[in-house]
This record gives sequence, structure tokens and C-alpha cells, in this order.
Amino acid sequence: MTTTLGIMPDQRDIVLIPIPFTDLKSSKKRPVIVLSKTTYNRESQDVLVAAITSHVQPNRKFSQEITSHDLEEGHLPLTSQIRVDKIYCLHQRLILKKYGTLKKESFDNLIKMLIDLVQSDSKGHAQA
Repeated sequence: MTTTLGIMPDQRDIVLIPIPFTDLKSSKKRPVIVLSKTTYNRESQDVLVAAITSHVQPNRKFSQEITSHDLEEGHLPLTSQIRVDKIYCLHQRLILKKYGTLKKESFDNLIKMLIDLVQSDSKGHAQA
């Protein structure tokens, strides 16, 4: 499975995709990070991603600030935040470009944040 540009997304890749506006009539190109495992990406037409924004807000819960220094390869033009509370499942053919790959240590921190977001407390209620 490859995208229209022949990009095969790996876990931790930062890629560019068109995100539709709520009216579904237009879209804007936005960066996202690939959360789904590479083996899943090879077997599926879809990819699980989290939004990335350049509108950095300090102390935003479930967000991690990143710069080009956090990348194993590639370049980010602006300091950004990964939002693990903004997750999408998208068709891989939507991928337009690859920016780079997030370092494993930074990605592991994202996964911990994601687990904290969805993990229930001991009473079966979501943690505050």
C-alpha cells in the first residue's frame, strides 16, 4: 500500500495531509504524526495520526512541544505542538509529503500521554 506520492508511512513519521473543514466543502493542509504501528500501516489502507499545530500554547494538556531538534531526520519550519487529544484515522492516499521522523524518546512520551488520556481509574471512570 502506497500513497499517491509513493510514501509508505512509518510510525513516528510527520506527514502533511489535507484536513477537511467542518463544512466538508474545503480543506487545509496540516502536519500530523503517524501513531499506528508500521506493520499496521503496511497491512491497511488507513493510518492513525495525531494533529500537529504551530499555535503553541504553553501547558496545554495532552500536548507535546516539538522542534527540529526532536526529529531523527527532516526539518520542521516552526516550533509546534503534537495534540494527542486530536486523533484521526485517514486513508494513506491522503498523505502529500513527509517532513521527517520524530525521535523514539519523544514518541514514547507521546504514547504515555495518550495512555493517560484514555486510561480509566480504578473505579472504571476516566481520570481527571
